[in-house]
Amino acid sequence: MGKDGMNYAPKGKPNRVVEDGEFVIAAIALDHGHVYGMCNGLIEAGASLKWVYDPDPQKVDKFVETYPNVRVAASEKEILEDPEVKLVAAAAIPNERGPLGIRVMESGKDYFTDKTPFTTLEQLADAKEAVERTGRKYMVYYSERLHVESAVFAGELIEQGAIGRVIQVTNLAPHRLNAPSRPEWFFEKEKYGGILCDIGSHQIEQFLFYTGNIDAKVVRSQVANYANKDYPELEDFGDCMIVGENGTSHYFRVDWLTPDGSEVWGDGRAIILGTDGYIEIRKYIDVGRESEGNQVYLVNQEGTFHYSVKGQVGFPFFGELILDCLNRTENAMTQAHAFKTAELCLIAQKEAVRLE
Repeated sequence: MGKDGMNYAPKGKPNRVVEDGEFVIAAIALDHGHVYGMCNGLIEAGASLKWVYDPDPQKVDKFVETYPNVRVAASEKEILEDPEVKLVAAAAIPNERGPLGIRVMESGKDYFTDKTPFTTLEQLADAKEAVERTGRKYMVYYSERLHVESAVFAGELIEQGAIGRVIQVTNLAPHRLNAPSRPEWFFEKEKYGGILCDIGSHQIEQFLFYTGNIDAKVVRSQVANYANKDYPELEDFGDCMIVGENGTSHYFRVDWLTPDGSEVWGDGRAIILGTDGYIEIRKYIDVGRESEGNQVYLVNQEGTFHYSVKGQVGFPFFGELILDCLNRTENAMTQAHAFKTAELCLIAQKEAVRLE
C-alpha cells in the first residue's frame, strides 16, 4: 500500500453485478493514488474501464501500466462527450474536485470523486445545485470505511444488533507524511483544504454511518502544526468533537505523525460504543501482535470475540454504486449522506482553533 498510503489501492474478491460493457467508466485527474483503489473496486464489481485522461503523461503512463486495456483520451472533453461512459472516477487536486464534478454531471454522467470532495462550503453549494439541476450523482470515495473489510464487517455487526444502540464513535487516524513523496499542492492550504477537511472527512463519514445520523453539529475542532515547521501551511494534527441529532457523540483525531518505525502508513482504529457492548476495529495492523490488518474485536453481553476478516467480507459499496447509477437508486450511499459528511468536515475546518 506504499509508505504513505498515497497509493492505497486494495483489491478484494470480485463480486460482479453487471456484464462486460454494461457499465462503462473513465478516469480523469490522477493527482492522488486513490484513483487506483476507486477503479479497482468498480472493475471488481463488473465495470468496464474505457478511458483515462490527465494532462501529465507520466501519470497516464503509470496508469496504463496498471490497466493496459484502457484508452488514452486526448482531452477531458473527449471523455465527457462519449455517450457510452456512465461514470467518471477522479482524484483531482482537492480544490479542483468540485468544479470537475459539475462539468461531469453537466455532461450527463455520474461522478465519483476521491475524498475530500470539496475545500469550501461554496463549492458544496454549487454541487448541490448541479445535482438538483442535472439529476446526476456526486459520490465520494470515503475509503477508510468503504474499502476496509474490518470497517464493513463492523457495520454488519452493528446492523445485527451485536452491541445494541450505538452511542459513541472514536476514530484515531494517524498517517505517515513522507514529505519527499508528496506533490507541492499537498502543502498548500488553499489546495488541500486543511487536515480536518481532508482526512477528517473519513472519520465523520464513519460516525454518521455507524450511528445512523442524518445531521450533526460540530462542538469543537482544533488544528496544529507541531513537527513540520518547514511546511507552514501544513496542519499535522487535528481533532474534533461532534454531536449527532440523535444524541450520539463522536471524537476523532487525525495526524501526519506516524513514526518511521511503524510497519504501515497509519495505525488506524475505530472504537464503537453501544448500549450492550463495544467494537474495536484495527484497520491496517494489529500493532505489536501481527502485521495483518482487518482485525475486529467485539465485547458484548455474550462474551469476547476476535475476528480476522481479511479476504472474508469484500467491498459491497462498489457493486451497489453501479446498480444505483443504472437504476437511479440510493443503496450504496445517499446523496444527502455524502454531502452532509462534506459539510461537517468543512465546518470543522472553518471553525478550528489553532493550537500553538
